[in-house]
Amino acid sequence: MTTIADRARELTTSREPFVHATVVRAQEPTSARPGDAAVIRADGSIEGFVGGVCAESSVRAAALDALRDGDALLLRVLPDGATPFPETPGARVVVNPCHSGGAVEVFLRPMLPAPALRVVGDTPIAAAVATLAAFLDFDVVTSDDHAGCTAVVVAGLGRGEQDAIRAALDAGVGFVALVASHKRGAVVLDELGLTDAERARVHSPAGLEIGARTPQEIALSIMSEVVRAIRVHGLSPSSGAPTARPHQAVDPVCGMTVLVGPETPYARVDGQDIWFCCAGCLARFTAA
Repeated sequence: MTTIADRARELTTSREPFVHATVVRAQEPTSARPGDAAVIRADGSIEGFVGGVCAESSVRAAALDALRDGDALLLRVLPDGATPFPETPGARVVVNPCHSGGAVEVFLRPMLPAPALRVVGDTPIAAAVATLAAFLDFDVVTSDDHAGCTAVVVAGLGRGEQDAIRAALDAGVGFVALVASHKRGAVVLDELGLTDAERARVHSPAGLEIGARTPQEIALSIMSEVVRAIRVHGLSPSSGAPTARPHQAVDPVCGMTVLVGPETPYARVDGQDIWFCCAGCLARFTAA
């Protein structure tokens, strides 16, 4: 039987972002136990066990926030009327009115794939960029497939540049760095007949201006620009359209935020769908 650890390894190998959730503390009568674990994918689906339906709903919502922000989070799920924990950095407290009792703490760790970088060219600069990118924990892609790459560095110095740029743009890569002088780079890009939107994704001359001369210094300037694009400007991989965040609704009975899915309880009133965290809240609503 596939364990949560095995499933986490599978998702990591396939470069799919997910959140690894682990129960670190549980107070009876909650059904979860320390060590229970689950993985939550970007579509909101959950595999594993971290508590009953109400606790699971809170874990799922917090996990998607952690996946979006990239920050680990300690989630404290408390029953209604419990003495609240003090607010601390890196922790979130939620109160579940439909909680059956007890409290549970779940550590949420977002597992994001390393940014993939494709280096095109058989030159000293290309080799230096690949070496530095690997040191910076980038996934250096050696195949000709640009799909999923965060950035592509074209360092052929006159060999195969236009084909590489065209392929990267067609694959949706948001950052293409062309190693060339101002004059030669402009000629290469003009001959490609790029649209304004495509031209904005190509950076030439590649790298930040630091007075670089050696291949290693040029690689430093290029990777500095790539890192800035990721950390400051939010550059993301070219993996296609991002997975849509599941629709959220507020349970009118208990006030919980509910992530709407195929199995989420709901009632249709006056032509509108009303969603609930559990069957109990649905029953109380329809009985009112």
